[in-house]
Amino acid sequence: MARPIRGEIEHAPPHLRGLLRHFADLRDGTHGDGAVTRGDKERLFVSAVGSLDRYARQALAEMNDALLLGTGTIAATGVTPLPSGGVAATWTLGWPEQEREGIEPITLQAFYGLGFHHPHLRGRTVGDWPLNVFDDADAAAELPTLRAIAAAELHNLVFQRDYRVVPAIAHAAGSS
Repeated sequence: MARPIRGEIEHAPPHLRGLLRHFADLRDGTHGDGAVTRGDKERLFVSAVGSLDRYARQALAEMNDALLLGTGTIAATGVTPLPSGGVAATWTLGWPEQEREGIEPITLQAFYGLGFHHPHLRGRTVGDWPLNVFDDADAAAELPTLRAIAAAELHNLVFQRDYRVVPAIAHAAGSS
């Protein structure tokens, strides 16, 4: 079977390029343009987090504006070590109703676990998605994924309590 080359990956739709790069990395035993060592992969991860930051914040700000009526607060950790080894960067969106109910905020996380071949994206309650970001265009292409993770996170938080943790719905219900 022929190996997809970089040009073929770049001709795929933007939202699928990272997934194709992910599969090629697994096939080739590398990450990015040939990173093999943990140190090289962590340097790529730190760069990816820098590129993703504005898009993670954008996805959370859109949710804050539309669903939380601007009552939320976005926080970011930057790259930090994980207790189990590896590194992660986390973006959260908390709001008063969520805090009162004692549930976790909406969470987006880029992480590179100790035993992982390369980094991934996930939410606190939503599973893993490959993280293959090497420049701003790659990061911009992940905005739909970040939006989907954030939306799934809020959906799961509503299941932990009820719809009243979403101000746009709770306020509309109270006005009828």
